[in-house]
Parts: sequence; structure tokens; C-alpha cells
Amino acid sequence: MRAVLFVGHGSRLEAGNEEVRIFIEQMTPALDPSLMVETCFLEFGLPSISKGIENCVAQGATEVIVIPIILLHAGHSKLHIPAEILAAKEKYPDVKFIYGQTIGVHPKALEIAVDRLAETGFDVNTDHPETAVLLIGRGGSDSQANSDFYKITRLLWEKLNVRWVESAFMGVTLPLVDEGIERCIKLGAKKVILLPYFLFTGILMERMGEMLFRFQEQYPDHQFVLAKYFGYHPKLQLILKDRVIEAVEGRSSGEADLEKYRFYAEEHSHIHHHGHDHHHGHDHLHGQGHPNGQIHEPKDEVRK
Repeated sequence: MRAVLFVGHGSRLEAGNEEVRIFIEQMTPALDPSLMVETCFLEFGLPSISKGIENCVAQGATEVIVIPIILLHAGHSKLHIPAEILAAKEKYPDVKFIYGQTIGVHPKALEIAVDRLAETGFDVNTDHPETAVLLIGRGGSDSQANSDFYKITRLLWEKLNVRWVESAFMGVTLPLVDEGIERCIKLGAKKVILLPYFLFTGILMERMGEMLFRFQEQYPDHQFVLAKYFGYHPKLQLILKDRVIEAVEGRSSGEADLEKYRFYAEEHSHIHHHGHDHHHGHDHLHGQGHPNGQIHEPKDEVRK
């Protein structure tokens, strides 16, 4: 019996976790009916990954396909999930585990971003010479994930009739949102659409609302619009379905990720992940070497 275990990031706001559960419930009929479908979370939400795997095995799964519902391939998908999968391989030697890919740079992800802009009343078929779109990520310290974010920004620009699509982050790395807004205005934008590249509702969206109010006060001669976050858009079902099929057919990069993590764990045997639920985020990874990318200690002024 084959199970698919979807791994949500998890939010401090339970409403964000409920979004994941509902989304997976809605998506299940679109998947192969022979698949058992389960959901778990990296942090904050329940069940944890180890419990999610246990749930699959308890129901008779002999093969578990682990699919991360994560936008960019960074610390969580390079370290935390592989650590849990390798621990599960030891615990359940008769069960086969397959690791799928993150959402990453996928054409449908760009379509979702365009849809979110259109929902604000933005006409995607008209030229907007004085409008900038500011794509806003959570922010992380993995250089490859950050470069993927810039790639998505550029590919989005290619699809739109706006003069500028800029990148900014909520924290950890630069440029921060304030700097992104300042840059858009210095470049000549009269209108800035803030487009949050977050999967779930939560603390970050609350902060975005506060920021919007502040920008309107700070720049009264400019117009600011906050688009809906990336979220659980129907097209996300298609992306995740692709990731499941790739994993089943052996076309996922996940196996390489597990190998990289295995090598990393041998090199850094003093770092242990004994199935704890990572409620402290990924701060404990800062400054360590990193498989397939780097994790750097962020500058103090960025982390405030």
C-alpha cells in the first residue's frame, strides 16, 4: 500500500494549519484513489512528521511518499525533512520511503502570482508604466533559495506589462520590505502592489497589513495595494500532483537530497535531530555548513 504524506510548514495561528488540512482534503479526489493521503507539519501544527509517518505505517503503508508543501528549497527541505525520513527508515526497515520536491520554480507558481495580482483589479493585459510589483518572501539564509526567489521575480516580470518587479523579504536577509518600497518609489513607481509570497495566513500577513497602513502614511502621493498571499490556490493542487507523480516515477530530486543530507549528517555528527518538532524554527542551523547551499549567520541589524 502506497501513502502520500504531505508536509505543511505549520503556523503559530491554527487557522493557517487548518488551511493546509482543508486544502489536502479538497485535493485528495484529484489523486490516484489507491493512494492513502495523510497530512503533517514541520512545526507548530500537529501531527509532527514522525507521527505522520507512524500514522501511514499503522494503516498498512509499505511505501511512503513524502511531499513538502514548501515554496522554496532551503533548510527545512534540505535538513529537517531528510533527517526525519532517514530516522523513519531505521525505525521501519521494511517500509520504502520516497522524498518529493518542494514547489520551487514551477510555471504554475507564476500563474498563481499573476492570478493574485488580477484579484486586486490589476489588468494583466494592459500596460502599467507607473506600477511596480514588490514580491515579498519570508526571507531565509539559504543562498540558493534566495536566488530562486529572484528567479521567480524575473520570470514574473516577463509575464507582466509593468515596468518593475522587485524582490524583498520580511526578515533574515536583505532587502527588507521598507527598502523594497523605497527602491520602487525611487525608480519612479506611482503605484506599488505588494505581493506576498507566503503559503498560509498567519503572523506575516498581520504584519503586512500594518506595513500597508504605514506606507500609505509615509508616501501619501503614492498608491499601495496589498494582494492576497500565494496561499492554497486551486493551481497549487496541480503543482503538488506533479510532485507526487515525479516521486512515484522516480523523477524527483528528493533521493539526491537524502544523499546530501546523509553526507552532511556524517560530517556534522554533533547536530542531532531525534524527531523533535523544531518549535524553535531553524535558528540552531545558523553558521553550520549546509548541503547544496549555505546557511550564514544573518547580520544583527537584519534579525531585529
